[in-house]
Amino acid sequence: MAVLMELRRIVINELQEGHTLLLKEVDGQRFFSMVVGLFEVRSIGFRVHKEQTPRPLTHDLISNVIDALGGELRDILISEMREQTYFAKLRIRKDGEIIEVDSRPSDAIALAVACEVPIYASEDLIDNASAGE
Repeated sequence: MAVLMELRRIVINELQEGHTLLLKEVDGQRFFSMVVGLFEVRSIGFRVHKEQTPRPLTHDLISNVIDALGGELRDILISEMREQTYFAKLRIRKDGEIIEVDSRPSDAIALAVACEVPIYASEDLIDNASAGE
């Protein structure tokens, strides 16, 4: 079962390389965080603050390719964590079917924010990640 999440906070750590995204379930109290790189956190921050860049960034490119090929990003799913690594999927509708594309969660979140589509996480992932917070 997938749970609707919201990007609640972006924490940029000036003293270390790891930066944190905090995701919280929309209709509940559970949450989890993930550490991402500087490029990813900045890209997500650009989207959250609706800042424009002079040229398309990688996430803009992905969105443009999906559109050009006749698809529509429906949502993203942060599906699991294995060996301290999160996994996500882009869920794209094309010709009436849903195509799932493997993605790093930070890229998927940046794309979801840019395209204003829902962010979901699997129930098991939230339970396991919340227990470790």
